[in-house]
Amino acid sequence: MNEDLCIEARNKTGQYFKDGHNCAESIFLAFKDYVDVDDSMVRMYTAFGRGYGEAGCTCGALMGAISIISLLTGRISTDKEERDQCYHHSKEFHDRFKDQFKSTCCRVLNTHDFKTREHGVTCLKITGKTGKLLMEYLLEKELIKAVNNEL
Repeated sequence: MNEDLCIEARNKTGQYFKDGHNCAESIFLAFKDYVDVDDSMVRMYTAFGRGYGEAGCTCGALMGAISIISLLTGRISTDKEERDQCYHHSKEFHDRFKDQFKSTCCRVLNTHDFKTREHGVTCLKITGKTGKLLMEYLLEKELIKAVNNEL
């Protein structure tokens, strides 16, 4: 596995978060070049932040990662393509995330008030680690190829 590429994914994801993007947007922006999509699709990820817009439900970084997996393995035609591969990868990544962080729930992962510095620092760490975990997964499963060590 290309460890440099995994570290780069962590750092790039973290930088997007530091620049003011939410966790899900940061994952999307760091990985968008691997799924060949338009930058404007980042809007689809905005609602995932803070566990669905401050509801505190599923972690936005996890939702962003699962969305990248779906963009890589999902189907276009509902009646002609199988969805099993996408479901398999989504569940498997979910389980790895849960093993890593012990929960998938935003309010469990980060107990700090949304407006505090502590909340931001905790989310930065989770988002960056999720970017690294996602890159490791995508490389391991050969869903993307390490081409030039650049995201």
